Amino acid sequence: MKKEMIIRAWKDPSFRASLSDEERATIPESPSGRALTELDEGELNAIVGGKAVDLQPSTGCTGPVRATCGIVLCSPAE
Repeated sequence: MKKEMIIRAWKDPSFRASLSDEERATIPESPSGRALTELDEGELNAIVGGKAVDLQPSTGCTGPVRATCGIVLCSPAE
């Protein structure tokens, strides 16, 4: 496979999907790694910033807490 086709296959998911199984098997792994769309849920959770928040009492909140995008929000005091 030509270098240009390999690069296009790395960059263009629809082009990559249009290749035969044999052609896809000859494509080397991209130097930038696998696309996020090709990672499973466990691999996505292992990415820094994508890990589930473990809320411990050390958050400083005195009531119920919730996590939004990695930011801990304390519920207003009742």
